[in-house]
Amino acid sequence: MMLSRLPKWVEYGAFMLALVAGSVNAVALLGFQHQAVSHLSGTATLLGKALLNPNLETLLYLSGMMVSFLLGAAISGALLTGRSLRIGRFYDVLLLIEALFLIVAMYLLVSGFAFGHFFASIACGLQNALATKHSGAVVRTTHLTGIVTDLGIMLGSAFRGKSVDRRKVTLFIIIAVGFIVGGTLGAWLFMMLGFYALWVPAMFCVALSILYRAYYTGLIRVRDKVRSESDV
Repeated sequence: MMLSRLPKWVEYGAFMLALVAGSVNAVALLGFQHQAVSHLSGTATLLGKALLNPNLETLLYLSGMMVSFLLGAAISGALLTGRSLRIGRFYDVLLLIEALFLIVAMYLLVSGFAFGHFFASIACGLQNALATKHSGAVVRTTHLTGIVTDLGIMLGSAFRGKSVDRRKVTLFIIIAVGFIVGGTLGAWLFMMLGFYALWVPAMFCVALSILYRAYYTGLIRVRDKVRSESDV
């Protein structure tokens, strides 16, 4: 089974989600004590370093970031019952929840509350768990490590004369480009708006949610129309 069996809307959604993650992470790197929130590799490393010279505030902050990311993923896991991408699941609800967390993070950080960082981490954990394992490929939109690794493996296979899944390559490149474009957008917005920059990726999530629900509703109407015509 190939990744080509994924629905056609996946590329569009993946690009936008990667753009959202890239923009949030850019704001994080520029404003959240220069700490990324869209992935945990750096956070785990800093936590390990902090254990050498324990500081309660630092330990609580870094641990809180990791727990927050875990909580966000748990929220997705509670609402998504399957492991394959399929129209009709609660993606729109999760996108609205992600937007809510980003807005809460924005207002807390603008108000000077440092624990607003945790809400941005929850949003990223939630989004990361939106992606799914399908046909042996793991699609993630909040970081590029796995995607670049898979691209490298496929490139090596191509050098050995083996065929590669072109759609998979295209999808991974789309995600990488989306994340980079999002990083550029987030950095520019932060220079212009500060933490209010988080309002833009939050609204992207809302727009994606609306588009997804409209698309799903349209499919239902077409299906019902076809059924009614076949019954005549």
